[in-house]
Amino acid sequence: MKKNLFSDNRKGSKGFYAALGISAVMIGSACYFAYGQSEKMTRDIAEKAEVSAPEKPVAKRETNVPKVTAATYRVTVAPVTTRAVTAAPPATLPAADIQIDEPPAQEEAPAAEETAAAKLADPKPPLDDISSIITDFSRGELVRNETTGTWATHNGTDIAAEVGSDVYSVSAGEVTSVDNDPLWGVTVTVDHHNGYVSRYCGLSQALSVQKGDTLVSGDLIGTIGNTADIESSLTPHLHIEMLHNGSYIDPISEIR
Repeated sequence: MKKNLFSDNRKGSKGFYAALGISAVMIGSACYFAYGQSEKMTRDIAEKAEVSAPEKPVAKRETNVPKVTAATYRVTVAPVTTRAVTAAPPATLPAADIQIDEPPAQEEAPAAEETAAAKLADPKPPLDDISSIITDFSRGELVRNETTGTWATHNGTDIAAEVGSDVYSVSAGEVTSVDNDPLWGVTVTVDHHNGYVSRYCGLSQALSVQKGDTLVSGDLIGTIGNTADIESSLTPHLHIEMLHNGSYIDPISEIR
């Protein structure tokens, strides 16, 4: 039997094209798959790169600067440099050109009685005659009492006067007390309201003032008596005392 070569060739051609088509489909599928895988890998790599790559530095404020809440004023005091001062003048200046200011000489403080005289307003003598001084103000020194024989300070001045002689206030003031002292007898105390107090001792019982009276300089207080037992051996006299700011001072220096 004779074979038909044309028919066999046609069948073979169909098989060849079928195989070629299948191959083409497989190659296309493989390419598509490979492309898809390649794109996925590229995307994964890019994402990983974004995660792991350091951020690009961005200009931003410093965070270690504290916030200003209120104005603060800081004062810096420069250190002071000192140097020793010597008595000798600097060598660069002639001694004749240097003037040294001497401290002003301090005047001697006046005695208490001297300052008091200017402050006692319109002073008047306590008696018409104050020339006969029996015992002076002792200025704190001890003197012998002729009556008792003891030694003590004589804080006033004894002025001789006859019994009944008028006794006057040495300056304006207020009678603060009228006493009958067992040693100094009838005693009147006058406060002159300027730190000065005068005291009149050995008066008679007949007084012209009482406690609380206001006097002007030269007002009559009373008369000389013989009531001061502590000085009874002396001739009749007025024992007058004066204090300035609580300290005894010489009464005669205040009224002369």
